[in-house]
Amino acid sequence: MPPTIRYRRTHRLLAAAAGLATVGALAAAIPASAHQDEPTPSHHHGNGRYQDVQLLSFNDLHGNLEPPTGSSGRVTELQADGTTKTVDAGGVEYLATHLRDARKGNKYSITAAAGDMVGASPLISGLFHDEPTIEALNGLDLDVTSVGNHEFDEGAKELARLQKGGCHPTDGCYGGKKFTGADFPYLAANVTDEKSGKPILKPYWVWKKNGVKVGFIGVTLEGTPNIVSAEGVKGLKFGDEVETINKYAKELQRQGVKSIVALIHEGGAPASTAYNYDCDSPGAGDGISGPIVDIAKNVTPAVDALVTGHTHQAYACTVPDPAGRPRMVTSASSFGRLYTDTTLTYDRWTGDIARTAVKSANHVVTRDVAKAADMTTLVTKWKTLAAPVASRPLGYIAGDIGNTGTESQAGDLIADAQLAYAKSVDPEADLAVMNPGGIRAGLTYTASGGEGDGVVTYGEAYTVQPFANTVNLVDLTGAQVITALQQQVSGSNEASPKILQISKGLTYTLDLTKTGAARVVADSVKLDGTAIDPAATYRVAMNSFLAGGGDGFAELGKGGNVRVGGDDLAALGTYLTANSSAAAPYPVPAADRITIVK
Repeated sequence: MPPTIRYRRTHRLLAAAAGLATVGALAAAIPASAHQDEPTPSHHHGNGRYQDVQLLSFNDLHGNLEPPTGSSGRVTELQADGTTKTVDAGGVEYLATHLRDARKGNKYSITAAAGDMVGASPLISGLFHDEPTIEALNGLDLDVTSVGNHEFDEGAKELARLQKGGCHPTDGCYGGKKFTGADFPYLAANVTDEKSGKPILKPYWVWKKNGVKVGFIGVTLEGTPNIVSAEGVKGLKFGDEVETINKYAKELQRQGVKSIVALIHEGGAPASTAYNYDCDSPGAGDGISGPIVDIAKNVTPAVDALVTGHTHQAYACTVPDPAGRPRMVTSASSFGRLYTDTTLTYDRWTGDIARTAVKSANHVVTRDVAKAADMTTLVTKWKTLAAPVASRPLGYIAGDIGNTGTESQAGDLIADAQLAYAKSVDPEADLAVMNPGGIRAGLTYTASGGEGDGVVTYGEAYTVQPFANTVNLVDLTGAQVITALQQQVSGSNEASPKILQISKGLTYTLDLTKTGAARVVADSVKLDGTAIDPAATYRVAMNSFLAGGGDGFAELGKGGNVRVGGDDLAALGTYLTANSSAAAPYPVPAADRITIVK
């Protein structure tokens, strides 16, 4: 049996809560003509046949309790005239107000999430093993969430502690109080113990109220072991998303639960960056691509809606189920910038969702509403505890150092910092590579607090690199270095390339007019102007995640003569301290090491 879980709101009655009006978005309603085998609901309230159930959802919060900064704290909004504008968004103080306001007048309201609530978090949460985020989610009245890959950053035992409570085994209790754990269930249907074969947490959960029953099945992407450190997923097996959801949908149906929602920590890429674009124009599902499309097309028609995540994108689309009927597939960007409001019309006669009436839209968590006082208190408490560490200055920058683009300015900085650290422990170190997904934010020139413009604090650096990886050194042949570069654009990374950020002196050409491994022009790979020798041995620095073959870079996991170094964030801090001052701030990198041919 899965472990018993405490949660306080199995049958909770939603109280009216203070808040101002939310900002609307385009509704993606399925027309009644989509299929004529069901009656069109004529009324949705009271004790009649049909009852509207509100499903509020979000994903990939990543411990962003405070409003995220820079581009991470904005969303793109499509205007009526076809132009776009950006809107500042996010922060749990505002998210709480928006969710509470959205629930007003909706007696049947459920709040669900699709994973990565914690992990890769800013310092205010990450410094305390994400206990602050769990507290915030309890305050947001989250009912249920799936696990995501980042829930495994610190391993299954730590995930179980976040669920059940208890003080951290190493760092103890923060603020002298015992951590009580999540009031909501984490669902991990496709994550099983290798030995027992049983799910490590509950696979599903059922929301019930006045005879209305909605089941939730939660899964993370099958490829989680490829993007989490080996230690974090040790002893665990990750199953196929579709097979797992279909299996538990049958189990729920046997229990008389016919309205089912899948919470899936896997996603897609929308055709537009605007959160409110019409995903179904010109046809259902045309505005989205990526892994979630195949999943959506194969998950049993018994599932009525898919709440997704992982890709940090925004969409509210319909994708046909295996029976050819439209089904909602949604994602609410990341960092608490959006929430999705989906109306599920429950048919009391059949116990199922009348899909003709399903509609869904993403809404911006704007910052022009009143802050939720309880969230302000929570944020203030943890900020006070974190302040002595967070405000410590590390160095100075001359301008914004961003983390976007094929080769990013922050990528150059971090790779150079890791090479400098590597040379300090092994003068034979030749180059460094950094995975782009490990760079969670850029560094902004404008002061985030009282430190002054251009000052980089520990808290800001932590937001950029929050994973507590080590900087490892390995021996690779030149041929292996070239193969690793080719793995950026081939194999599991061909459909969605992951371009390694590289240290100064390493250069090559990326030809995007070609396909697969051929995109990396092998004879263009040079170190300090000299072609890489396939037969020579090079000492390569990288974080422990890449050294374990993470992100599809199997070749990097084959390195010999491994040396496990110190913390990667410490390497960045030491480098900034040594190479910048108030009078001579660190210059914005040119990001010109990779020549791109389009």
